[in-house]
Amino acid sequence: MTKQERATRTRDALIKSAAREFDEHGYALAKLSAISSGAGVSPGALHFHFENKAAVAAAVEIAASTTLRRTARIVYHQRSNALQNLADTTHALARLLREDVVVRAGFRLSCSQLCGTDLNLRQEWQSCVQQRLAEAADEGLLASGIAGQQDLARTIVAATIGLEALCRDNGEWLSPGTVTGLWRTLLPMLAAPGALAALTPAGSPGMAERAYTPVA
Repeated sequence: MTKQERATRTRDALIKSAAREFDEHGYALAKLSAISSGAGVSPGALHFHFENKAAVAAAVEIAASTTLRRTARIVYHQRSNALQNLADTTHALARLLREDVVVRAGFRLSCSQLCGTDLNLRQEWQSCVQQRLAEAADEGLLASGIAGQQDLARTIVAATIGLEALCRDNGEWLSPGTVTGLWRTLLPMLAAPGALAALTPAGSPGMAERAYTPVA
């Protein structure tokens, strides 16, 4: 293994250890000593890669953002229509938040005022929802007389982000069944009658698994 490969592995291990520490204790209470210990390296090795705790947190956020954006692209390019794609993307997001500690910690850090980075994954998710709804309108999939797309986007974002917050105490809030139930409720209100029959609240078969791309 080359020196560069060892350095990359050490950095990846530190990011994953930091994610576990931030996920369990939050940014304020997370300790650099615990992060280095969890990665199996010395405190000096940590400071070689990261200047301080804020720099470690920023690396976790960036890693999470990279995975979430890549997942959204994978789902988008395999979509059948905009509304199904939105449901599929939600299922993929929920799986990442359940199973990938880097994504989970990075998502929470990016929404915190303590870290001070420019990332805000909630806003990125809202932009994604707005784009899919605009595409659904262009495709004639939305029910006639439906409320403005901005109101719809806010409702969907509030519901999905609410599941993420509730999941911190009970993982069932981001289970496939819960996400399916959310879309089973929303789709009949969103979709035009002719489009509803072709939509699957549980997500396209195997989509969440195909789009699942954990960090490191």
